[in-house]
Amino acid sequence: MNKDFKNWHNKKTILHNTNSKVFFHEREIWWCSLGLNIGFEQDGNGPEFQRPVVILKKFNNDVCWVLPITTKPKTGKYYFLIDLGDNIQRRVILSQLRLVDGKRFLDKMTTLPENQFNKLYQAVKAL
Repeated sequence: MNKDFKNWHNKKTILHNTNSKVFFHEREIWWCSLGLNIGFEQDGNGPEFQRPVVILKKFNNDVCWVLPITTKPKTGKYYFLIDLGDNIQRRVILSQLRLVDGKRFLDKMTTLPENQFNKLYQAVKAL
Protein backbone atom coordinates (compact mmCIF):
# COMPACT_ATOMS: atom_id res chain seq x y z
CA MET A 1 0.00 0.00 0.00
CA ASN A 2 1.43 3.36 -1.03
CA LYS A 3 1.15 6.14 1.50
CA ASP A 4 1.38 9.86 0.76
CA PHE A 5 3.88 10.78 3.47
CA LYS A 6 4.67 14.10 1.79
CA ASN A 7 1.04 15.24 2.19
CA TRP A 8 1.09 14.23 5.87
CA HIS A 9 4.42 16.01 6.39
CA ASN A 10 2.91 19.24 5.00
CA LYS A 11 -0.12 18.91 7.30
CA LYS A 12 2.13 18.13 10.27
CA THR A 13 4.14 21.30 9.60
CA ILE A 14 0.94 23.36 9.69
CA LEU A 15 -0.14 21.71 12.97
CA HIS A 16 3.26 22.30 14.54
CA ASN A 17 3.26 25.99 13.62
CA THR A 18 -0.26 26.70 14.85
CA ASN A 19 -0.70 28.82 17.96
CA SER A 20 -4.17 27.54 18.75
CA LYS A 21 -4.72 26.12 22.20
CA VAL A 22 -7.42 23.61 23.06
CA PHE A 23 -8.43 22.62 26.55
CA PHE A 24 -8.72 18.88 27.04
CA HIS A 25 -9.31 16.53 29.96
CA GLU A 26 -9.03 12.85 30.76
CA ARG A 27 -12.01 10.73 29.56
CA GLU A 28 -12.74 13.01 26.61
CA ILE A 29 -12.94 11.64 23.09
CA TRP A 30 -11.51 13.91 20.39
CA TRP A 31 -10.95 13.78 16.66
CA CYS A 32 -7.17 13.81 16.55
CA SER A 33 -4.81 14.33 13.65
CA LEU A 34 -2.79 11.14 14.20
CA GLY A 35 -1.16 11.26 10.81
CA LEU A 36 0.17 8.72 8.39
CA ASN A 37 2.29 6.20 10.23
CA ILE A 38 4.68 3.33 9.64
CA GLY A 39 3.71 -0.35 9.29
CA PHE A 40 0.95 -1.42 11.67
CA GLU A 41 0.79 1.84 13.62
CA GLN A 42 -2.74 3.25 13.55
CA ASP A 43 -3.24 5.89 10.84
CA GLY A 44 -5.64 8.79 10.68
CA ASN A 45 -8.03 9.13 7.75
CA GLY A 46 -9.19 11.87 5.39
CA PRO A 47 -7.54 15.17 4.55
CA GLU A 48 -6.83 15.89 8.24
CA PHE A 49 -5.42 12.36 8.87
CA GLN A 50 -7.82 12.14 11.80
CA ARG A 51 -9.09 9.39 14.04
CA PRO A 52 -11.07 9.44 17.27
CA VAL A 53 -9.00 8.98 20.42
CA VAL A 54 -9.77 8.79 24.11
CA ILE A 55 -7.58 10.81 26.48
CA LEU A 56 -6.19 8.40 29.04
CA LYS A 57 -3.81 10.63 31.02
CA LYS A 58 -3.23 14.39 30.90
CA PHE A 59 0.29 15.42 31.93
CA ASN A 60 -0.03 19.17 31.49
CA ASN A 61 -1.91 21.67 29.30
CA ASP A 62 0.03 20.57 26.21
CA VAL A 63 0.52 16.79 26.18
CA CYS A 64 -1.35 13.64 27.11
CA TRP A 65 -1.55 9.92 26.49
CA VAL A 66 -4.25 8.88 24.05
CA LEU A 67 -5.64 5.61 22.75
CA PRO A 68 -7.05 5.41 19.21
CA ILE A 69 -10.56 4.12 18.61
CA THR A 70 -11.74 1.86 15.78
CA THR A 71 -15.16 0.68 14.59
CA LYS A 72 -13.70 -2.50 13.06
CA PRO A 73 -14.91 -5.66 14.84
CA LYS A 74 -11.66 -6.67 16.58
CA THR A 75 -11.35 -9.00 19.56
CA GLY A 76 -8.65 -9.96 22.00
CA LYS A 77 -6.85 -8.53 24.98
CA TYR A 78 -5.64 -5.46 23.06
CA TYR A 79 -9.16 -4.16 22.32
CA PHE A 80 -11.63 -2.63 24.76
CA LEU A 81 -15.27 -2.22 23.77
CA ILE A 82 -16.87 1.15 24.58
CA ASP A 83 -20.47 2.31 24.28
CA LEU A 84 -21.23 5.94 23.46
CA GLY A 85 -24.99 5.34 23.30
CA ASP A 86 -25.32 5.67 19.53
CA ASN A 87 -25.49 1.95 18.58
CA ILE A 88 -22.04 2.06 16.94
CA GLN A 89 -19.65 -0.54 18.30
CA ARG A 90 -16.28 1.04 18.99
CA ARG A 91 -13.14 -0.48 20.36
CA VAL A 92 -10.22 1.27 22.00
CA ILE A 93 -6.92 -0.11 20.70
CA LEU A 94 -4.97 -0.63 23.92
CA SER A 95 -1.72 -1.58 22.18
CA GLN A 96 -1.51 1.80 20.39
CA LEU A 97 -1.05 4.04 23.45
CA ARG A 98 0.86 7.18 22.47
CA LEU A 99 1.83 10.63 23.67
CA VAL A 100 0.36 13.50 21.63
CA ASP A 101 0.45 17.27 21.75
CA GLY A 102 -2.88 19.08 22.11
CA LYS A 103 -2.18 20.80 18.78
CA ARG A 104 -3.30 17.54 17.14
CA PHE A 105 -6.84 17.79 18.58
CA LEU A 106 -9.39 18.93 16.00
CA ASP A 107 -12.85 18.58 17.53
CA LYS A 108 -14.24 17.16 20.77
CA MET A 109 -16.76 14.36 20.22
CA THR A 110 -17.94 13.48 23.72
CA THR A 111 -16.80 12.31 27.14
CA LEU A 112 -16.56 8.64 28.03
CA PRO A 113 -18.79 7.76 31.00
CA GLU A 114 -16.76 7.48 34.19
CA ASN A 115 -17.57 3.81 34.82
CA GLN A 116 -16.37 2.83 31.32
CA PHE A 117 -13.26 5.00 31.66
CA ASN A 118 -12.34 3.35 34.98
CA LYS A 119 -12.62 -0.12 33.37
CA LEU A 120 -10.58 1.06 30.39
CA TYR A 121 -7.90 2.45 32.68
CA GLN A 122 -7.72 -0.86 34.55
CA ALA A 123 -7.44 -2.76 31.25
CA VAL A 124 -4.47 -0.59 30.25
CA LYS A 125 -2.82 -1.13 33.64
CA ALA A 126 -3.34 -4.89 33.28
CA LEU A 127 -1.20 -4.91 30.14
